[in-house]
Amino acid sequence: MTSSPSTSEPHADDLLILLAVSRTGRFTTAGQSLGLNHTTVSRRIAALERVLGGRVLARSSGGWELTDLGRRAVRAAEDVETAVATIHEGEAESDQIAGVVRISATDGFSAFVIAPAVAQLRREYPRLSVEIVNVTRRALQYRSGLDLEVVVGEPQVHRAEAIRLGFYTLGMYASHGYLDEHGTPGDSHELSRHPLVYFVDSMLQVDDLDAPRRLVPGMPDSLSSTNVFVHVEATRAGAGIGFLPCFLADGHADLVRLLPDDFAERLPYWMVLRPDSLRQPAVAAVAAAIRDRTAAVQDALLGIAPAAER
Repeated sequence: MTSSPSTSEPHADDLLILLAVSRTGRFTTAGQSLGLNHTTVSRRIAALERVLGGRVLARSSGGWELTDLGRRAVRAAEDVETAVATIHEGEAESDQIAGVVRISATDGFSAFVIAPAVAQLRREYPRLSVEIVNVTRRALQYRSGLDLEVVVGEPQVHRAEAIRLGFYTLGMYASHGYLDEHGTPGDSHELSRHPLVYFVDSMLQVDDLDAPRRLVPGMPDSLSSTNVFVHVEATRAGAGIGFLPCFLADGHADLVRLLPDDFAERLPYWMVLRPDSLRQPAVAAVAAAIRDRTAAVQDALLGIAPAAER
């Protein structure tokens, strides 16, 4: 629904409130960052819409999303934010790299890459806080409440910036105990007689991760989980043969990689950001730290680094 815009100008405070909502996707979270309650945020957004003569936000499954009018208003809000920031231009950079950055990423990448990168970054910028939501899925078309995503496979997204971070390798692994009890498969035909430890097939959202069921369709499921650390621990416990990221499995001396020449699935990690995200110093700093850490451990991600380097 649209109406004629008011002859009055929008309040700068209301634009900044809209900016906060656009970054969090929720009135409550935006209000907390601004020291306002949910009701006040809702009231100020409604006032802004009356002045602009149309909706600036639309509800989606992931929270509040900007309308076309809302995106134009947010560009103005960013100008306001930049203008306010110039008042403090002489202050230290650490005052800018602060606040909460929200990330969606796979659990393995979060543990191996993001956590160490953020830990190092916070030594320099202690007012920075990072929240990670662990999921294995395709990149979202609308990412309300998220500053950046890390996904497996090249994303097909609109109104977003996609950056390829690097690659990682998955391979077949089994524990010494499992192989002692059940024997070591010598080829893919023998492998198909062993049970698979991997993702829940019906819940797998990333087509690129279907390799074991595509390459060895006869393997029966043993223990399935949406969490890669469960895959690793189940394989170590002898639940079956796990199709595991090398950068996680190779750190366990009790796991043996099987048929590496036949099973070495190399997949890319991509980082996806909203167009405005990199203009936020904290988000830009976190994104750069993730890229640097990914590059530093690329050999480990590919399963080719000596153990001492991991």
